[in-house]
Amino acid sequence: MRNPNVKYYQIPSKSQPPNSKTKEEKIYNIRERVFCFAQRVLEIAEMLPQNRVCDVLRTQIVKSGTSIGANMEEADGAVTKRDFINKITIARKEAKETKYWLRLI
Repeated sequence: MRNPNVKYYQIPSKSQPPNSKTKEEKIYNIRERVFCFAQRVLEIAEMLPQNRVCDVLRTQIVKSGTSIGANMEEADGAVTKRDFINKITIARKEAKETKYWLRLI
């Protein structure tokens, strides 16, 4: 149970894409987006052939690609602004790392 006297920093539960113009467009919050991204990373990892090079790539994309969402969730429960910023920064770094590994595939 959360302490009512502590200010918690949270990721907004709903965010609209910047160029959203119609109500028919899907609105995803950041948690849902990184979760879907992690699922896609896992699907890609499963499609890679079984060899030494792909084993390394698979390990790296799974670690960094799923870490993004984990760090976003940790940021959501941050008690201090500093901890919140730290977790968001780590998530961003993991996203950049994942982008690199995916480019190699």
